[in-house]
Amino acid sequence: MDSYFETAARAVQARKRIRSYIYQTPLVPSRTAKTAPNSNVLFKLENFQTTGSFKIRGAMSKLSIQPDHRQLITASSGNHGIGAAFASQVLSKHLTIVLPETVIAEKLEKIQSYGVDVILHGSETGLAEQHAQQLAKSQDYTYISPYNDPDIIAGQGTIGLEILEQCEQVDNIFVSMGGGGLISGIGSVLKAFSPRTKIYGVAATNSKALADSMAAGSVVKTEHQNTLADAVAGGIDADTITLPLAMSVVDSVIECGEEEIKAALKELAFNENMIVEGSAALALAGFTKVAQTLVGETSVIVLCGGNFNRDIIMNAILGH
Repeated sequence: MDSYFETAARAVQARKRIRSYIYQTPLVPSRTAKTAPNSNVLFKLENFQTTGSFKIRGAMSKLSIQPDHRQLITASSGNHGIGAAFASQVLSKHLTIVLPETVIAEKLEKIQSYGVDVILHGSETGLAEQHAQQLAKSQDYTYISPYNDPDIIAGQGTIGLEILEQCEQVDNIFVSMGGGGLISGIGSVLKAFSPRTKIYGVAATNSKALADSMAAGSVVKTEHQNTLADAVAGGIDADTITLPLAMSVVDSVIECGEEEIKAALKELAFNENMIVEGSAALALAGFTKVAQTLVGETSVIVLCGGNFNRDIIMNAILGH
């Protein structure tokens, strides 16, 4: 397994490969999320990324080094699928994507628009991943994990490189945790190049496989319930390299419930003029829980995506 220094070095290389295919997203100051007059709260807007999510970075990083003749297969709850589908079209790769049967309709439609083969299987992302892995073993596919892959993680780490160029000093960064590719990548880059930065991983109480596994020191089974942060839901591979990486770079884990995620969605919609997906609001929910301890510091909140089910998000924002 790569150390976080090696992961950071991979991120530097990945950035050279993917730079022309992705959008360097803005880092903008929050209008209202101030802990004190001299505090600085910034949003990294991956919700404005080319495909509406950070996942294009890892997908492009991985697919850009695959031989043209290989048949590729991956699995996703949506955002990785969109990113991988976009990458496969741009790079002329043959890709099959396994999605859970519960995939958000808007994400399914977007994935199919890129001309990839789609298989619907299982009630959640973990089951879709297992099916994709089985197909890869039984047929002539190369399996691409949404998170358990050093080149995927390196691609996500390019966000950290951009943040360090966009902000002179980062005291804290808040990153939502799903399979761990995002926090492992960003965390590795920041610990390598800005070791004083504190890395906060934010988990959804209803589906927190990585958080529970970090607490246990090994991959453990977790009960999964529905969450507004659907992009971080599901299990993780028994051999995932994101677990030891996350354990080496994450300073603190914060868990947030559905009401806290809903409050963050409302905060972003009404006070920041942004409608994002639940997994992005999750990072703000985590910041909000500890904001009063960060007075006078610069905190970056990664808004990881903006691909959402309109009915679910509008109900969360406008419902009572």
